[in-house]
Amino acid sequence: MAYYLLIEAEVLDADRYAVYREAVTPVIVQYGGRFLVRGGEVEVFEGEYNGRRRVVIEFDSKEAARGFWDSPEYAPIKKLREGAGVGGVIGVEGV
Repeated sequence: MAYYLLIEAEVLDADRYAVYREAVTPVIVQYGGRFLVRGGEVEVFEGEYNGRRRVVIEFDSKEAARGFWDSPEYAPIKKLREGAGVGGVIGVEGV
């Protein structure tokens, strides 16, 4: 069953975030991840939008997503995010 990482981030330092974004992409691909949403224009249909960047990454399974998140390849890349932005990441099963 597909599994998704949903990321919401406020970018505080665009240059540092760009370094993180470039470093993380090949690791996500290595673990079978595919970007479905990566920033982009936002249109509010209802409610309010807080202006944070949205990213959706699809993995083939929860195990694959967890494998990426806990991988030795990703561990040093996580540190690149520090100071570049704030936000959160949740995982959710697909249908």
